[in-house]
Amino acid sequence: MKVGLIGLGAMGAPMARYLHAKGLLTAVGNRTQSKADALAAELNVRAARSAANFADCDVVVLCVSLDADVLENVAALAEVLKPGAVVIDHSTVAVETARRCAALLSPHDIGFLDAPVSGGVEGARNGKLSVMVGGDGGVLEKGREVIECYGARITHMGDTGAGQATKAVNQVLVAGINEAVCEGLALAEKLGLDADKLLPTLMAGAASNWFLDKRGATMLRDEFAPGFKSAHMLKDLRIVSAIARDTGLRMSTLEQALSDYAELIERGQGEADTSALITLKRGG
Repeated sequence: MKVGLIGLGAMGAPMARYLHAKGLLTAVGNRTQSKADALAAELNVRAARSAANFADCDVVVLCVSLDADVLENVAALAEVLKPGAVVIDHSTVAVETARRCAALLSPHDIGFLDAPVSGGVEGARNGKLSVMVGGDGGVLEKGREVIECYGARITHMGDTGAGQATKAVNQVLVAGINEAVCEGLALAEKLGLDADKLLPTLMAGAASNWFLDKRGATMLRDEFAPGFKSAHMLKDLRIVSAIARDTGLRMSTLEQALSDYAELIERGQGEADTSALITLKRGG
């Protein structure tokens, strides 16, 4: 099997390395050409300069930032991939974008999976991502060997768009946890509690969660090197808001998170990790 990967950011580059380790990676591409050239040279694979450089791939994986980027890449791949090929999109985009991608590829007999991931940069680096998949079950079986290279859990959630719908739910939970953890730790600081004692105590009880475990100590040290950028969180939450708009549900946590991450970006912290949210909760 020949696999190409487009999008070599904090998530995509580790995925490419896992594909290479399994002997599957043929070509890599990135909007910034120098990134593709550097990784291609390191792994001894092809550095793509256009969609045509993926023409011989059985599977092409996407891991890019924006809906427009996904649609642009899919439209280009539709013209060059062979019938029976599969495009797997690990980006977080709108449900409707996933359906448009499938519609672009279907006339060419090219399969499509919307397969957003959760687990953060750590999950990508460790090959332990949770992958939520929408699309045809037969297409998933074609692509399963690829996803298994970096996915610890692969769940077929339903038809095209179901993966992105699941990711929307995931991001509501993530945003709410972030809000609670940052408020709680800001309170702990005001109360003068010892972080070295506090964090393991919280992690041993019902307050335990991934964000507290992975980001608690660093945010208390004012270290906000991005695992997941605040700007990307705001982008995701705006997608979630659009999905949720017509449900009639009361989404107060989502509304608060949208407001907070928008303010963070206004303060110039869009490139900082989402844990920079604590700087708002401290006040001032």
